[in-house]
Parts: sequence; structure tokens; C-alpha cells
Amino acid sequence: MKKYSAANTAFFHAGLILFGFIVVTLLILTKARSAADFFQSPLLLIYTTFVTCFELSRIIGAMLYRADDHQHVDHHSHQESHDYEPEVSIVIPCMNEEASISKTIEMSFAADYPKEKLEVIVINDGSTDGTLEELYRMQRKFPELVIVDWKQNRGKRHGMAEGFLRARGEIIVQLDSDSYIVPETFRGLIDPFRNKKVGAVCAHADPENAEQNLLTKLQAAYYFLSFRILKAAESTFFMVFCCSGCSSAYRKSVVAPIMDTWLNEKFLGLPVTWGDDRALTNWVIRLGHSTIYTDVAKAYTICPTTLKQLLKQQVRWKKGWFVNSLSASKFIWKEHPFVAFTYFFPLIAITLITPFMATKALVYDPIVRGVMPVYYVMGVFLIAALVTLFYRFIARENKYWPYVFVWSGLNMLVLSFVLYYALFSIQNRKWGTR
Repeated sequence: MKKYSAANTAFFHAGLILFGFIVVTLLILTKARSAADFFQSPLLLIYTTFVTCFELSRIIGAMLYRADDHQHVDHHSHQESHDYEPEVSIVIPCMNEEASISKTIEMSFAADYPKEKLEVIVINDGSTDGTLEELYRMQRKFPELVIVDWKQNRGKRHGMAEGFLRARGEIIVQLDSDSYIVPETFRGLIDPFRNKKVGAVCAHADPENAEQNLLTKLQAAYYFLSFRILKAAESTFFMVFCCSGCSSAYRKSVVAPIMDTWLNEKFLGLPVTWGDDRALTNWVIRLGHSTIYTDVAKAYTICPTTLKQLLKQQVRWKKGWFVNSLSASKFIWKEHPFVAFTYFFPLIAITLITPFMATKALVYDPIVRGVMPVYYVMGVFLIAALVTLFYRFIARENKYWPYVFVWSGLNMLVLSFVLYYALFSIQNRKWGTR
């Protein structure tokens, strides 16, 4: 990321805030005019005002993010990073990942960290391809690699729990089998744990296969927004609600006592098989610890390459989000009322309401009332433009910013409706595949 003077940064931030407040009125009027008469759609007006202000607040929150935010939780816990080198265990559950597991292991052992303080544990969760052979090949190259081989598939959550309980490290790094942390940035994921209040840290992740096709380029833009804007905004409250399963770290003393409870969570009488990362993060927050995001630690993962794979992934993520949001809502308003009522509950409301408002604007109004959603669509892209402006400033070297607009269109026309199917099929506990 390029460096800019403090004066330029402050000027841009002030200008962005001013521009944001000016554009709020335009956004409200534009999206509300998707109805034939401005005053005949009060619900749409309220919804539009709510969404616009909320999106702007997230950008402002991301503007306040600093990579060393964890230091501000407890100044007295600060040490120099090179003086903090706890034992670290990297846990990698995998199933049928023969194409990617070797690189994940290679990158793990290449981490810029004392080798005697680093262990790598891989759980082979009943793979039926050549994954186990790849693991043995890696073990010949790295004899210290720990392999747990299950003949029957038990599920990712069970694999994570097995690795967490076996880990000897004070800090446990959870990686997906097709993900890895850039070795030179590995310390950036461990360093925040200097602060005893930090219970979990989420790395910044980007798709490694971003250049494969249009869909992966769209996801590259989405990943950047999701991490550097959404999680960064949450990190300003020291409360990231989902430390991503592809590349996050946990303090073992925090998560080990709740492993059995987390492993056996149920919803409507059935085991929960998705949202393991969000559920574990919720437990860290519930136990009174901070969860943060850092853009110092860089990770790469493989994103879906077809629309079918993407939709399956989105359905799984929506189910996990819904179930864990219900769980978190039981305690978040008591323990963190400011975050609950200014961020958490508004986000839930927007996520649940948006598919219905999109249906009204894109389907009901055109068919029943003969009103085309021109202004609604314009409003969506105006918000995308505001987000892109911030995107361009903080990552001018990132070339995927134009795809924010395409992703916004895809989300408006397709992905926002995934929630319908996710809720309708909530009792289907199959994992779903990429």
C-alpha cells in the first residue's frame, strides 16, 4: 500500500465525509423515487435512509481503522513485537484437497517465525482422492508435520476441534486447506496477541485465483470490501463478528474450554454444520475478549470459479450468518449495547429486509404498478461509487476496484435473494461444496 502524508490523508478523509453527507440526500431521493410517487412509499423512504446512513457509517468506521488498534485496548500490555514469540500451532482440516493442500503446508512451514516454536497439524477428514498421499509426501519433506487421518468424514468443525485440542501452541492459527498466509506477514497475525485482551485475530484475505475469470475478479473486489472496509470497521470496536475460517488465529486458553460446547451446537434440534468460524468468534466475544482484524497479515484463498459454486457458498454463509446472529443477539445487547444498537442489530435488519425491498422495487412495482426501478438501481450504484472512492484511496495499487459496480449489480439481481433459499432450506445441514 502506498504511503501518503498525514496532511493529505486528513484532507481526503474530511473531503470524503463531506461528500458522503452531501450524497446522502441524493441517494435517499434517488432510491425512494423507484416508487411512482415519492410520498406514497414511506417504507421505502425509511428503508433507503436507514441503509444509506448505515453504509456511510461503515465507511467512516473503516476510515478510523489502524493496523495497531489492538494496542489501544490496553496500553500497559505493549511489548516490542520481536520480544513476543509464543508457540504457535497451525491447524488445517481438509477433505479432497489434493490440488491445494501441498502449497498450504509449504507456506505454513515457510512462515517467518522460529521453527522450533511452530507446529503444523493437518486433519484428513475422510478424503477419497489423493489428499492423503500428498500429506505423506509433505511429511517426508517436513518430518515434523502432524497428520491426523480419519477414514470417515466427520465434518470441518470436528476437524478444527481435533486440531485445536491437539495443538501445543499458545496461539492457534486456523487455515482452510486451500488458503495460506504470506510467510513474510505471518508475525502480523501473532503480534496482536501481545495484548491479553485479544482473543482472536482475522487476517486480510484475497483470492489467489482472482485472474481466472470475470466471477473471480468480482470476488476479488468483494473480498477487499469485506475485509478492509467491513471487518476494519468492526475492528474499530475491537469486535469483529466473524474471524474468517480461511485465515484467523485464536488464543488457545480462550477457546479450549468451550470446544465441546462449540462442537455440539444445535439449531432446531439438528447439529450446525456451517458457520463454524462465526460461531467460534461469537464465543470469544461472549467470554469478554476482543476480536480484531489486521491488514498486516496477508492471506490468499481460492474462491469459487462458477456461479453454481458461488451460490452454494453463499447459501452456506447465509445459513451460518443467520443462526449465529440469532445466538449472538442473546448476549450482545447486554454486554455491548452501543455496538449492538448502532451496528449489530441494524445490520441484521438490513440483511433481512433487503431481499423484500429488492423484490418490491425489481419485481412487484414493474409488474403490478408499471413503475420501472430506474431510481432504485441508480441508488445502488451511487452507494457503490461512494465505496469505490474509499477503496481507491486506501489501495490505489489494487486493480479490482471497477468490479465493485459489477458485484453490486450481481448482488442486487441475484445474491440478495439467496437469503430466501437459505432460510427455506435451513434444516438441510449438508455442507455444500465449491
